[in-house]
Amino acid sequence: METKGLMGGLYKITEWIMRIAGSNLYWVLCSSPILLLLVLGLNYVASTNMPIPFEIYMPMAVLAPFTLFPATAALFSVTRKWVMGETDLGITKLFFRSYKDNYKQSMLGGIFYTLLIVIMYVDYEVYMKQFKNMQILGIVMLVLLFFILLSLFNFFSLVAHFHMKVKMLIKNAILLTVLRPFRTLSTFLTAVVIGLITLKFTWLIPFGFATLIAWMAYFNFNIAYTKVQEKVERLRQVEEEGTQADGETGEDAESMAAELTEGEDKEKN
Repeated sequence: METKGLMGGLYKITEWIMRIAGSNLYWVLCSSPILLLLVLGLNYVASTNMPIPFEIYMPMAVLAPFTLFPATAALFSVTRKWVMGETDLGITKLFFRSYKDNYKQSMLGGIFYTLLIVIMYVDYEVYMKQFKNMQILGIVMLVLLFFILLSLFNFFSLVAHFHMKVKMLIKNAILLTVLRPFRTLSTFLTAVVIGLITLKFTWLIPFGFATLIAWMAYFNFNIAYTKVQEKVERLRQVEEEGTQADGETGEDAESMAAELTEGEDKEKN
């Protein structure tokens, strides 16, 4: 029997708190090697006023594809269900089933992203500190690094949403970031706000900061992807109606459809 009124409202609030906190705690557990190293690094910075040393960055980079990326993909799979309106699923079963099912994709994608981020960061440091006359290249690398980090929101959303080859996941994540930059930027700004609040109230770390970011990221991804799909469908209609009049328009529509709908018939249930 469904509870109504004030008690029903309180029950729903409590239920959502448990969902958010539970999924977040699973993410913290599965990402714990990275988070522990990050805490050590931040403690080092606080005690010495020096940057985080290479000895901490290196194991973080090595471990990230095997821990952080699969855990984050599983978290996005949970929030995907919520955005799709499926809120009555067991969090534990859903999270760890998604962790297992998406492990290979997220791990391989994590290796690619981690290598790319490390290379870009090293290039930035070199151009800015060792080649003073080439700092413009350092700025370019910083912009590209920021763009790659933004595309991670779409990468994890695609992992949660589709069965795709890793190459297509990365390609479509970058393409969506290019086509819908403001939607992706809004996700980033939301993540920054949540991060700042969490830094001020550190007791919130186990209770929802990662889940809330993933939830908002997938929500924005879903809107952006739907709009792109609508645009592709309109271009397909133009192709069908005006192929003889304008062959170039039809070719463009076919190209965009091929880029963005590779996993269309593989959507997860």
